Amino acid sequence: MNFFRHLKTVIRHRRIVRKLCFKCGLIWQGLTHDLSKFSRAEFRAGVKYYQGNRSPQAKEREELGFSAAWLHHKGRNKHHAEYWTDSGGVGAMSPVKMPPRYLAEMVCDRVAASKVYKGNNYHDGCPLEYFEARKGRVVMHSETAEMLEYFLTMLKDEGEEKTFKELKKFVKENRKK
Repeated sequence: MNFFRHLKTVIRHRRIVRKLCFKCGLIWQGLTHDLSKFSRAEFRAGVKYYQGNRSPQAKEREELGFSAAWLHHKGRNKHHAEYWTDSGGVGAMSPVKMPPRYLAEMVCDRVAASKVYKGNNYHDGCPLEYFEARKGRVVMHSETAEMLEYFLTMLKDEGEEKTFKELKKFVKENRKK
C-alpha cells in the first residue's frame, strides 16, 4: 500500500514543481525535477519509510542515524543547497553560491513540498516557516540563503502570483550566471 501512496506523493510533488518552474520560465528543470526519486536507491526507501505528512528521509534518518536516500538525492539534484558545497580543508565544508536558476527551482521545490505535506493546512507562509526552523542547520552560502529568504518572505507577504513573476524576472536577468 505504501508503494502507491509514495508514488502518488512523488507524482503530486513533481506536478506542482513543474507548474511553478514553468511560471519561472524553467521548462527543462520543471520537466526533469526530482527524477532521481524514481531510482532504486530513493524509491525503495521512500516506500519503506513513507508517512504521508513529511519526507520519508526524516524517518529513515531517525531509524538509521542517516538517510542513504537523502545522500543519493542531494548529490544528483542541483536545486538543493547541500549539492553546492565543497571541502574547505580537513573536516570543513564550504558553501558555494547557487546559480539563480537552481535557487528559483529550490523555491519551487519548497513551495511544492509545503503544499504536499501540509495539505489543507498550507498557507503562503509555510515555506518560510520551514526555512526559518532549519536556519543555521543547513550549510548554505550566505547570498543564497539571503535570496531564498527574500523570495519566501515575498511569497508570505505578497502571494504566489507576484513572487513567481519576480522569480521569472530574477532568472531572466541572471540567465548567464
